[in-house]
Amino acid sequence: MKFSHLVEINDPLNPLIDALSREQLWRGLVLRAEMPKAFVPYLDGCEILEKSALSMLRELRYGELIVRDRVTFLPQEQIVYHVPQQEGIPESTLTMTIEEPEPEILFVRFDYDDGASEAQDTADAFYNDFRKSAYTESDIDTIRTIRDMAEEGRLG
Repeated sequence: MKFSHLVEINDPLNPLIDALSREQLWRGLVLRAEMPKAFVPYLDGCEILEKSALSMLRELRYGELIVRDRVTFLPQEQIVYHVPQQEGIPESTLTMTIEEPEPEILFVRFDYDDGASEAQDTADAFYNDFRKSAYTESDIDTIRTIRDMAEEGRLG
């Protein structure tokens, strides 16, 4: 399943929403990688196995299920989560890209790719519709959490 959608960050026509700076948004997206439990309530644990300025290797625990992934950073632009194939889990990627079509008008594009073929996507279309909806809601929650962190002064 390949799926992409945008979440609007700053809406200049809505004075009820505090604008986030690109730096605040970036820091929030980085915190999602560094502290995923703050964003994924059903995650039982996360251990960062390796970390550098541009990537990290993590081990995520969901009950008995352990998932390893690599997160790479293109500072102020993009974060890529790559899950290699492992014990019954197919290879997949999630890419979060900050888009700024006009100054201070920010969006985050979420791109999902589970590596399935087009034929498999057709066969799983009904199931994939539910996945797309769940991913969209999760991504909106991610931005909501980032907004909460900004209001608390945790993003600078």
